[in-house]
Parts: sequence; C-alpha cells; structure tokens
Amino acid sequence: MSVKTETEVIIGGKSYTLSGSESAEYLQRVAFYINNKLSEYNKIESFRKQSTEFRNILLELNIADDLFKTKQKVADLEEELERKEKELYDLKHELISSQIKLDNAEKNIKSLQSEVNDGTKKIVRLEAQLSGGKS
Repeated sequence: MSVKTETEVIIGGKSYTLSGSESAEYLQRVAFYINNKLSEYNKIESFRKQSTEFRNILLELNIADDLFKTKQKVADLEEELERKEKELYDLKHELISSQIKLDNAEKNIKSLQSEVNDGTKKIVRLEAQLSGGKS
C-alpha cells in the first residue's frame, strides 16, 4: 500500500491541499501545468468575458485535448518502436545468415586451396618423374 502525500498548491491564485499516492513534487507539477493553462487562456480576451462555468469547461476540454494528443503520441512512438525492433531483429537475422555464408565460403576457399596445393604437388611429382625418365 502506498503512502499518501499531502501538499499545498496554488491554482488560479487560490491555495489548495492536494493529497495522493504521488510525490509532493509531482502534485506541484500538476498544479503548475494547470496554472500555465489558466495563464495561457486568460490572455485571450474572449475567454475572460465568458462565465466561470464556461471558462472551466473550456479549460477542461483543452486539458483533455492535451491528454488525448499525448496518448496518441505515445501510441505512435510505441508503434514506431515495434517497427524498429522488428527491423533490428530482421537485420540481426540477416547478419547471422551472412556470417554463416561467410564461414561456409571461407571453408570452401580452404578446401579449394588444399585441392590446389595437392594438385601442385602432384604436378611437381609428375614433372620430376618425367624429367627423371628422360635421362
């Protein structure tokens, strides 16, 4: 069970006591966010002319809009992360496959070099036999 935190915050010039399982710092950041929204919209004359109830609804709608946009960004980033992880998996698979091909090619080269060496030795023996038989 988490510890309940209480902290004093100021929102819209009024003091409130907030409590929750989050840290006091987090609760202060939430209050700061709301104050920034209030400040942003209080700069708009048509907003200030509205009733308190209407201003609160507009503020709530804008905060909800921020939430939905942030959730969409998170979903987009998670989707991009999935694509990148799949791409990385595919690249690792391709790297392993290429490494196996390289290893097989190196074995084939060694085998061919051995065959060339054996053939060269055979040629030298045959040449020696041929030149030995002429004397």
